[in-house]
Amino acid sequence: MASKDNDQQPKKKKPIQHLIGGGIAGFVESSICHPFDTVKTRMQLRDQSTPSKEDVKRMGSKATRDALGMVQGKTLISKENVHFNGLKSATWKQRMLSPALSSAAAAMSTASKAAVQTAHPVLADLGPFGTARQIVTREGPTALYMGLTAVYTGIIPKMAIRFVSFEFYRDNLTRWCNHYSGLPSSSTSLTSVTFTAGLLSGLTEAVAIVTPAEVCKIRMQSQQRQHTKYRNVVQTAGLIVKEEGIGALYKGVVPTMLRQGCNQAVNFTVYNLSKKAVVNWKKSKVEASGGDSSGVILNHWQSLVLGGLSGGMGPLVNNPLDVVKTRMQKQVIHAGKEPKYKSLVQSCVVVAKEEEVKALWKGITPRLLRIMPGQAITFMTYEAASRQMDTLGWFD
Repeated sequence: MASKDNDQQPKKKKPIQHLIGGGIAGFVESSICHPFDTVKTRMQLRDQSTPSKEDVKRMGSKATRDALGMVQGKTLISKENVHFNGLKSATWKQRMLSPALSSAAAAMSTASKAAVQTAHPVLADLGPFGTARQIVTREGPTALYMGLTAVYTGIIPKMAIRFVSFEFYRDNLTRWCNHYSGLPSSSTSLTSVTFTAGLLSGLTEAVAIVTPAEVCKIRMQSQQRQHTKYRNVVQTAGLIVKEEGIGALYKGVVPTMLRQGCNQAVNFTVYNLSKKAVVNWKKSKVEASGGDSSGVILNHWQSLVLGGLSGGMGPLVNNPLDVVKTRMQKQVIHAGKEPKYKSLVQSCVVVAKEEEVKALWKGITPRLLRIMPGQAITFMTYEAASRQMDTLGWFD
């Protein structure tokens, strides 16, 4: 990425360089990191609502509840997964019950059994690695790459819009600030300008490409392999428009805009500040030894590290937006039926009320595992591709 925070102004890149460099970076990054995104999406879509006090009271004796493992957030107990045949058996899908069940079930009353069958579902807190193992076991390793076609379809325009719009906003904001501050037009960008340009860049990409692409991606990721309704991004987009209208492709656009804006504001600001600090440090070392510091740039591994660190800042703050966005984009709206998740604030309240506040940070681990190496790869690949294009003189 061309950084104007360096003491010496680099040669300005043309938009086509941002297009090519960003597209290559996005392709490499998504190919490597997409499984983390699939795991994150499955975790965020998992309903972990806990049983009410009334449900627990109806469960009967403490021994029965202990035998059934009614520890909130740890065991799945629902009508579909517990089948009673008189008082003798209970069949579980994917889980083994405690040995104490046989004795506890014998003493369970009819009211207790009814309470078990009507209790709120409590899904196991598998964690990112458990979720990944479950996906691979049930659906095969390729299931981790479901929705990748939607990512590929959107990655080149997304990265092009991100880098081109960032440079456009930063150049114009810098020119405006310098004009009204009486500074030379060649003055470097202020940190506030970089932050604002990153914010506007994130908002732009969210509206232009990210929201429709993610609606398709999430629909494809959320389905089980044996029940495939959405096959590829084109078919998915067409089916969504046919069944729900074109507006359905923009479900969750507000939280997506807030998430992307926050991410890119922090991302570009931290990366540029870190890049400036490292380059200045390298220059000072070269100058101290009597060398020429005019050609000092970041090494590939330095771009990798700085990109990863900058990429991890945003998700820690805005993960609730990502959870709400995922829920809103996954739900299918039927005519005459009110959707469960209607707006940003209402959705946050519903998730926090039904599943506790910590549920708003579901998927943060796989998200960080996805975004941090993803941003590291993106910046390193972008810098390397841009540098190679300059070396070859493609756009001189």
